[in-house]
Amino acid sequence: MTDPQAVGNASLAALHGDALDAALAQCFPIAEETVAIGTGASRREVVLRKPTNADLLISEADYVMDERLPYWADLWPSARVLADVLLAESGAGRRLLELGCGLGLDTIAAMAAGFEVTATDYYEQAIHMTRANAARVLGREPAVRMVNWRAWPDDLGRFEVVTAADVLYEKEYATLVAECLARALAPGGVAIIADPGRLALPAFRTALPSSGLRIAREDAVRFVDGTSTREIRVLRVQHVDAP
Repeated sequence: MTDPQAVGNASLAALHGDALDAALAQCFPIAEETVAIGTGASRREVVLRKPTNADLLISEADYVMDERLPYWADLWPSARVLADVLLAESGAGRRLLELGCGLGLDTIAAMAAGFEVTATDYYEQAIHMTRANAARVLGREPAVRMVNWRAWPDDLGRFEVVTAADVLYEKEYATLVAECLARALAPGGVAIIADPGRLALPAFRTALPSSGLRIAREDAVRFVDGTSTREIRVLRVQHVDAP
């Protein structure tokens, strides 16, 4: 198996379809997972490819630099719940930004709902895995961008919808995510955040007004996985002056 850094990100960016799948398989062992998303007539099964073991992707250099860990390589319950929510939305050509696209499940759900999606992540390999999964499931790729929340790009623009699943796992992310949402969200737009009750969720709620944002609606969604049941909070966040 090739070292994950041996296949350069620039090389991956130039590949599509089967060639991209093959190159990713040279970076790390690949497994497939079938995920059912949506309800009723919109229900569909999505086959995602993903690294077999996220621990194999841990980089000591990345962790020393900013405590970065490859959470993107796992499929989290919040992402599944958010996919259901997005698939039920009417994209109707609206622009959507995903913070932390991971394996691409929520990007795929948003694209299937008609959104024009820009998928972002702090790991470039996540971006390419999202491209590959979307192309395999939908026959097309989203726009992608590597984004560091600590150095938000001024040219990213604003979006009618901004989404994120399970991103509040560090205390500092409460303020950081709120600030990013304020910069990315268009006037009158909505951010949809799915969270399983992470450490920074209470502080995130507190930080929103300082960023000019408010929670317009909050729902508790019951997620059942085998014998395990948990509650996922789905927050809809808007600018304070939004109607």
